[in-house]
Amino acid sequence: MALIVQKYGGTSVGSPERIKNVASKVAKFRAEGHQVVVVVSAMSGETNRLIALAKDVAAKPDPRELDVVVSTGEQVTIGLLCMALQDIGVPAKSYTGAQVKILTDSAHTKARILNIDEAPIRKDLDAGAVVVVAGFQGVDEHGNITTLGRGGSDTTGVALAAALKADECQIYTDVDGVYTTDPRIVPEARKLDTITFEEMLEMASLGSKVLQIRSVEFAGKYKVKLRVLSSFQEGGQGTLITVEEDKNMEQPVISGIAFNRDEAKVTVLGVPDKPGIAYQILGPVADANLDVDMIIQNVGHDGTTDFSFTLARGDLEKAVAILEGVKTHIGARAIEGDKTMCKVSIVGVGMRSHPGVASKMFRTLAEEGINIQMISTSEIKISVAIDEKYLELAVRVLHKAFGLDQPV
Repeated sequence: MALIVQKYGGTSVGSPERIKNVASKVAKFRAEGHQVVVVVSAMSGETNRLIALAKDVAAKPDPRELDVVVSTGEQVTIGLLCMALQDIGVPAKSYTGAQVKILTDSAHTKARILNIDEAPIRKDLDAGAVVVVAGFQGVDEHGNITTLGRGGSDTTGVALAAALKADECQIYTDVDGVYTTDPRIVPEARKLDTITFEEMLEMASLGSKVLQIRSVEFAGKYKVKLRVLSSFQEGGQGTLITVEEDKNMEQPVISGIAFNRDEAKVTVLGVPDKPGIAYQILGPVADANLDVDMIIQNVGHDGTTDFSFTLARGDLEKAVAILEGVKTHIGARAIEGDKTMCKVSIVGVGMRSHPGVASKMFRTLAEEGINIQMISTSEIKISVAIDEKYLELAVRVLHKAFGLDQPV
């Protein structure tokens, strides 16, 4: 008998029919003798509806009260799923994050899980019930309802699996696994049977929307066996995310290509070429809690240099305004913002032992006339910032160049 934690996203529980479909899936696992804990998101579109409702009432909703409102989406789903399970003869009990006692810090709308009291869940499982837990939410030490940020139900699922020492955490979504890239852009994209936590972490951080990045970090840290499956297809093994690299000698150098359209570039022109200038530029940006991604500083001429960095597109205006405010202080000639950027990245643990990956990537893009504006690398990834109009072309040609369309 295995203990399995299953997480179903918003599209998987988006209607009464789909909730009934999830109930029948869960019932099959229980009939096979497994103990099952189910984590669910709010029904698709519900969280957006609740946020819009809050903003109709207040232009800048209080974060504590916003969490109170937004957390109700999952509360509806857990109740409905338990009703659906009970209706087909499966004993089930629902828990909100506060009822489980998923203890978090007090950072409303983006809280982090600190501890989970799994004792009540174990008691229900031992009594033969399916336990259904609201994803995306918890409670702080003062009893305030908190939420974990977008995609937080994945993190809830993985955290529960870690606390319960589950045999597997299954993330059910609207895709049947992790692909070499987005099949909507490259129809030849292949589903991966396995991928390492390292690679998945890079893919998630670089724009792949299959899993929330924090859930992958959590799974890697606590060695939770993680599998991505489709809630709309029967059968199939999905993609297993593992700690160990696949020892298969035919493992490709590159496992996948990630991309992110949500990029913008800020360029600070004509700043003094002297020690400390990077801090003078990026310090105020960091103080405003804006995340900077790629950074490039040009070679200085005549005692000045240009300094560029990328960040989320939604943060561009704020960053430019901050730097305009310190422009005179840092001695810059001008501040420029560019919203036409995107980022394309190749990811693979095979890079560690295969030289020439970067040159192959750059040559492939050059042959298509795609200009690289910025580059950043790690041990297992290379990212380039390019003009957004070339995004799909870049992904397609790189996918082909690295043989990702070929069966392993």
